[in-house]
Amino acid sequence: MASIGKAKSALALVGRVINEAVSFIVFSVLDLVDFLLCFLYRVADFFIEAEWKPCYCSSSKEAITSSGKILVSEQGESKIVCLSSTKLQLEEISDTLYTRPSLLSEVSKLTMKETKKGTVRSTFTVNSTIVEMLQGKIGGQQCHPIPRWSDCDCKFCTSWTSNSKETLYVRTEGPKDYKAQEDVLFIHGFISSSAFWTETLFPNFSSAAKSSFRLFAIDLLGFGRSPKPTDSMYTLREHLEMIESSVLEPNKVKSFHIVAHSLGCILALALAVKHPLSIKSLTLLAPPYYPIPKGEQATQYVMRRVAPRRVWPVIAFGASIACWYEHISRTICLLICKNHRIVEFLTKLVTRNRIRTFLYEGFFCHTHNAAWHTLHNIICGTAGKMDKYLDVVRDHLKCDVNVFHGKDDELIPVECSYNVQLKIPRARVKVIEKKDHITIVVGRQKAFARELEKIWRNSSKSG
Repeated sequence: MASIGKAKSALALVGRVINEAVSFIVFSVLDLVDFLLCFLYRVADFFIEAEWKPCYCSSSKEAITSSGKILVSEQGESKIVCLSSTKLQLEEISDTLYTRPSLLSEVSKLTMKETKKGTVRSTFTVNSTIVEMLQGKIGGQQCHPIPRWSDCDCKFCTSWTSNSKETLYVRTEGPKDYKAQEDVLFIHGFISSSAFWTETLFPNFSSAAKSSFRLFAIDLLGFGRSPKPTDSMYTLREHLEMIESSVLEPNKVKSFHIVAHSLGCILALALAVKHPLSIKSLTLLAPPYYPIPKGEQATQYVMRRVAPRRVWPVIAFGASIACWYEHISRTICLLICKNHRIVEFLTKLVTRNRIRTFLYEGFFCHTHNAAWHTLHNIICGTAGKMDKYLDVVRDHLKCDVNVFHGKDDELIPVECSYNVQLKIPRARVKVIEKKDHITIVVGRQKAFARELEKIWRNSSKSG
């Protein structure tokens, strides 16, 4: 037995060495490919979008071009800023400001310096007034940005219309005319949609649950059938405000349960902190919570944990591409998402239509702009806030907290759920054997639907 154990340890060590060596070679090549694609996209953006006229907001001189380049005239504390999708990203400091890791060596101070050629050598602080001005929220006149040439603009992939009435896509089931006893909000994960819930759990809820609860499943901003703003930075604040204006306010939701998966867990916690008296229960599936060691930079630490730059397992390799390589991921969106109807047809033909439709909808129907910014500004950008959110839930909320995790989850490790329990001792953690990041719901939807109904009933009684 001892010799067998030593043999397994030796094989595991050899496997790790091979994985590291292959990963080094592959990612070195990807670094070069991403650099070349960066140059090509700059050329393409210039020639394709050069003739597009910028959108002028109000009577001042600020302008937003369709390519994401931002020009602001110097007024008061404002400075001249020139950004592109391949350089520094502008966002509210009070929300989350994420700067690409490759530029961290270039940005060290909290002031913006301007060279003779107008390039930025260091990072900068921007107040919320400038951000609102850039997004057309103030100044009297709304902007009507043109979709990027590399984004899908079909009817299914709705583009931003700058219409103040534009809301998220919401699938609702349950009693009408506000006769429900309580409400439940379902929040999907990254590159997914409301269909993750509506095609799995919704058909399996009991008639008693459907007559007692209103079920709201949303497509997050930038995903599924929801708007995909070209001028949005997809910050935590924007996501929360869209949920409030699309679900809570129009449906007069006063108290509600939340069921969230992966990235959605971060939004669920932030929503709970913002509406502490309204939350009846929190059910988190595979929450991406990584406690930040002292001295570590939060966003970079989480990026290394979520996307470790390894070729194996495959899901880690995919996360690394999405996280570290902006131009490669943009190319994937250009080839797949922009032409998703053709890709869907070919995929169904090859697989004989055996893949669930919600997997098509979630993966194919988004834009690079939405995916890139949501990934970095929510999963990575809020890393430094998660401890505070969990502290508030622990100390100021009385709601039940239930955490589910697949033991075979290769994207978000099980330790993340136990980390949540360490922060919130009353949280109940259930690890599901032989289930991963997706099959924690898919394939066990009937059992999970019954577990949710039990959680809601118990929370209603205790409340």
